[in-house]
Amino acid sequence: MENISFNDFSKVELRVAKIIACEPVEGSGKLYKVKIRIGSEERTLASGLAKYYAPDELLGKKIIVVANLEPKVLKGIESRGMLLAAEDDEGKLALVTLDNDEVKDGAAVH
Repeated sequence: MENISFNDFSKVELRVAKIIACEPVEGSGKLYKVKIRIGSEERTLASGLAKYYAPDELLGKKIIVVANLEPKVLKGIESRGMLLAAEDDEGKLALVTLDNDEVKDGAAVH
């Protein structure tokens, strides 16, 4: 694991977001088109969670996203951020979620 400087890490803006829509990406067995809400702003992300979750399992979940990542187009979808997930040694993924519904979407993660 390579160390990064505190200054580099301080550039990363982590925010709480709520998943408000999720659908499979046509022609991809692993990508979802995920719509999130960060405060009053709605964004679209492309996410490789299709092998691990059904779309309805993701609806309403509060997640952590990298909010200031430059946009990237994946399978025709402009992905504006990245959600956080943990991956074990066997390649299984688990979405990083909040267990406290009182935290509002858009809240900063420190």
